[in-house]
Amino acid sequence: MNALVALCHFCELHGPRTLFCTEAVHPPSPSPPQPGPAIPGDRDREADREGEGLTMRANSSATQGADMCEGCRSLPASHPGFVSVDGETGIRYLSHQHPRQPQLFSVVRQACVRSLSCEVCPGREGPIFFGDEQHGFVFSHTFFIKDSLARGFQRWYSIVVVAMDRIYLINSWPFLLRHLRLTIQSLQNTALKVFDSEQCVCPQRAVRMNSAFSPAVFPHQRSGNAARSLTSLTQHPNLWASLHSSFSWLLKACGSRLTEKLLEGAPTEDTLVLIERQTEQEEEMSGWDGAEGGVSNPQPSQSESVQAKDFQFDDGRQEDILGPKFKSLRHLRQVLGASDFRQLAWHVLMGNQVIWRGADPGLIQSAFNVLKALLPVGCVRAVPYSPHYEEAYRCNFLGLSPDVPIPAHVSSSEFSVLVDVLNVERGCVNPVSDDDILSLYHFNISSANTQATDRGPTLLNKMEVALSNENLSVEVVSLCLLCLKEEWMNKVKVLFKFSKVDGRGKEDTQKVLALLGATGPGEEDNVRLLKFWMTGLSKLYKSHLMTAVRVGERTLSHPP
Repeated sequence: MNALVALCHFCELHGPRTLFCTEAVHPPSPSPPQPGPAIPGDRDREADREGEGLTMRANSSATQGADMCEGCRSLPASHPGFVSVDGETGIRYLSHQHPRQPQLFSVVRQACVRSLSCEVCPGREGPIFFGDEQHGFVFSHTFFIKDSLARGFQRWYSIVVVAMDRIYLINSWPFLLRHLRLTIQSLQNTALKVFDSEQCVCPQRAVRMNSAFSPAVFPHQRSGNAARSLTSLTQHPNLWASLHSSFSWLLKACGSRLTEKLLEGAPTEDTLVLIERQTEQEEEMSGWDGAEGGVSNPQPSQSESVQAKDFQFDDGRQEDILGPKFKSLRHLRQVLGASDFRQLAWHVLMGNQVIWRGADPGLIQSAFNVLKALLPVGCVRAVPYSPHYEEAYRCNFLGLSPDVPIPAHVSSSEFSVLVDVLNVERGCVNPVSDDDILSLYHFNISSANTQATDRGPTLLNKMEVALSNENLSVEVVSLCLLCLKEEWMNKVKVLFKFSKVDGRGKEDTQKVLALLGATGPGEEDNVRLLKFWMTGLSKLYKSHLMTAVRVGERTLSHPP
């Protein structure tokens, strides 16, 4: 991550000061060797660049001189600083009291002053964002550290993250807030223990109330120790090495969690929904860490946590499932049989609740992993394995343990399908391959639905043609399914714009359905599928349509 993390302190004698900063230095790009004899001074200069992290010094002699007290200093001038090297990327993480470059020194100095003076949130403790294109953008989190000798028995600190990329820094807000709070809480808890022990030995409140007060000599009344170092406040012998490790990890982890991806054309609805859900999940996790103002947020229930965590199954996790598992839709179709697979796929596409009940969570999760390929990401709401039944409005994929009863209103409903995974009794104990699922389990599919599933929808008919064609590999079938989903998602967008946004009548809607190729055999199933898939549209797309309609209406009502 192209950023810099700094710990700042508001000194009672000298004002805002930078105590400790960590920056990432990327390895230089290799340059071709220049022909000709080597210049004698080149090797020395290269050696200096290699050791710059070990010989960092402060940027201003005045700053290191009499203008610094114990509270303003973290490492002595002779200290070489801390250096960590990422073996994978070659990036070096350098830590010292000040940045090694004068330009960065000025930027960090300004961020330090603003974070401890004018750019503070209500209550003076908490996160805030500020900055500009010229001096960089800053994520700042201010906090207090207990000190028995300070005014008000506490000192004011801040941790700032400075970067030039505003969008990247804003998108990293939940991540930075969550992990910086852990560092801050560790510092506060350690300092609180020291504060309590000092108060037990000599209560400063009583001493101050019984002594004559003079603003001019107030610092000297506290044993001449008006500015105590953070090491003294926490009694942590390896404080700066610990902060170096924490800040270095933060820069590395924050830089690797968001990566640039080349998109060929406009992003798909699945991509937009995934971005929205990731943002919502990070905001919820940030809120669960603790509410400001002493109000605690309610912890989510177990089912809510599982659902938020597993809103979309990652194909990469399929390899981590141990034991027997379904590898693809074609494999699932071969195990269940063509008739039972079509019935199950029909319920999935119609938006009905699909319940798998069995003793093997890995097998059930692998089934959901392959079945979710039939739907847009926005239509997938799953609880992979639960000890009790969850209602259909919470999830359309539900895994249950074998002893969980199905409520009567669910078993008699035509909007659900139950797959019971039963163990096969084997007379002789012979080793069975995990791929031979039929030798281990028997699958019983039941549903109260009486509607025929062999006519439609059209999408399912085309999918079955691809799945039954043995000349097509699994990878080709996956791409075929992806194209079919995108085709029908485009139809969903047209129908949504026509019926929900424009509010057209039933006759006009029927004409649009005919134009989209959704009429004819299986028309009822096609319409149900389109309406269900409307729920999978991203919020961004819906708001964009509504905004465009409002702007158009405003233009028509107020022509230029």
